[in-house]
Amino acid sequence: MKTVLASLNAKYIHTNLAIRYLKAYAAPEFDVELAEYTIKDPEMNIVTDLFNRKPDIIGFSCYIWNIEETIRVVKMLKKINPNLFIVFGGPEVTYDVPEWLERLPEIDVIALGEGEETFKQLLASLNDGRSLDSVGGIAYINDDGMLKVNPQPNKLDLRGLPSPFRFKEDIPHLSKRVTYIETSRGCPFSCQFCLSSIEVGVRYFDRKKIKDDIRYLLENGAKTIKFVDRTFNISRSYAMEMFQFLIDEHRPGTVFQFEITGDIMRPEVIDFLNKEAPPGLFRFEIGVQSTNDQTNELVKRRQNFEKLTRTVTMVKQGGKIDQHLDLIAGLPEENYDSFRNTFNDVFALRPEELQLGFLKLLRGTGLRIDAKKYGYVYMDHAPYEMLCNNVLSFDEIIKIKQVEDVLEKYWNAHRMDYTIEFLVQYVFETPFDFFKAFGSFWEKQGWSRIGHQLDDLFKRLNEFLIHENIEQLAIVQAFMKWDYLINQRYKPRHSWWIDGICKEEKQKVLHYISVNPHVVSGEFTELNLTDKDLFKHAAVEQFPFSMEKYLTNGEILAEPEYGLIIYYGDTMEKRTFFFSKSQLEAVLTARK
Repeated sequence: MKTVLASLNAKYIHTNLAIRYLKAYAAPEFDVELAEYTIKDPEMNIVTDLFNRKPDIIGFSCYIWNIEETIRVVKMLKKINPNLFIVFGGPEVTYDVPEWLERLPEIDVIALGEGEETFKQLLASLNDGRSLDSVGGIAYINDDGMLKVNPQPNKLDLRGLPSPFRFKEDIPHLSKRVTYIETSRGCPFSCQFCLSSIEVGVRYFDRKKIKDDIRYLLENGAKTIKFVDRTFNISRSYAMEMFQFLIDEHRPGTVFQFEITGDIMRPEVIDFLNKEAPPGLFRFEIGVQSTNDQTNELVKRRQNFEKLTRTVTMVKQGGKIDQHLDLIAGLPEENYDSFRNTFNDVFALRPEELQLGFLKLLRGTGLRIDAKKYGYVYMDHAPYEMLCNNVLSFDEIIKIKQVEDVLEKYWNAHRMDYTIEFLVQYVFETPFDFFKAFGSFWEKQGWSRIGHQLDDLFKRLNEFLIHENIEQLAIVQAFMKWDYLINQRYKPRHSWWIDGICKEEKQKVLHYISVNPHVVSGEFTELNLTDKDLFKHAAVEQFPFSMEKYLTNGEILAEPEYGLIIYYGDTMEKRTFFFSKSQLEAVLTARK
């Protein structure tokens, strides 16, 4: 019987690790095809492709981000071919099985939990025409119309699992997509909002096999490898061994991502990484979720924020590893003011990325079971996001979502770091208050419903600041201009502002410094640039304070200054130089 394992991924760059484990485990007895799509693909296209493969059995990997799209695909497939045998598996359908089978008669079998052994047994039974009674870890409606749930088999010895990475058809895509890898399953913690808390204990894969797989992936062009272990650093010795291995084996351009528990990270591990890891090789994802002690206690989350802060700070000081910190709005007893404090606590650490998510009441989690206790109202369908609870209204959820919108565009995208840093330090009371005010203004202007280019982001922030009538507007606009210029790969043809120095003045400045480069610096003189070079590759702008002094020591010194940026495209780095307005004006006046 021809078998296809399918998945609708959230994005094209993602890959599904689960279906690859199932395929590898089913071999050599069963030759299984893989079929991956995205949730953005037209459903008719997915149905057509699957139909043309002429399968007898299709297994779908189901998660909160793809379940609704997967259901629509399956309903169409079953209408076309009622004899098609449909298997659902994955975390989204492992729980509330009676509800799924009642809601979706199109499903023939649901595979529960860890699926490698279950799926292989299922294929053997279907191919031999045997009863499903002997297949462990499945649920289905039997011939009598009764729900049948077979007990799950014992947990697998992960050390014996075959590699999910040795498929030739994957090789052409390795450099373009994220490769997911796991070195362990399970989680030592019991956070009641997370499915990982349900599985007791942590099991490890064979280290030698994992290393061999990583070498194979790197040799075949993999660029981004993400470890999906729930707590990669639960074992210090294991983490150190893997970090050293990855440092030794890495190729230029490779990035390894990990989910790290920040408060258990030992300082000596961070010292090692700060000294030995090449810049950009590692990326850490750290779930903070909340800094409210009562909230953490209610969800059985053990967290020492002081130690977490130490970890994040040490890593940031090392300057080699980007950090992605997560927050969850809507956890028990965390009201609007408490979440504001949580946000400010975590933003103070200045992570390279701060992800603001909203609580999802996942099937099977303790928090979903206790939803009434905290007054949760949440979506009936995936992703089951909370709408309100006993301490957080829907109106307050909307306000936090507005924060999320501009946070993503203006902090996580790093388009204007100097500007945002000044705003949150000196203009608004707290970072949350800035993002909240700007997010509310953004929504009122209707900008959330239209697209935007880079220039639009600067114009919209400028419009907001003018509306707020802030005293330091000229300083903030100067930082905005600086951010705009230094984040360009090439000299911009146009600028979003209209009150800079005029074209004639720019031409005079550029001509003069091409003839008198010593006015800028000795380093600039050594570049030996002509008029033509400067007009083509250089941008010059005037600032109301010394940008050079600020970049050096954070001091705002009221000395008007010119900033010169020379762009070399892909061949050389951008170069920046500064010279005082008074110095240049004096020379230009003397020339006249």
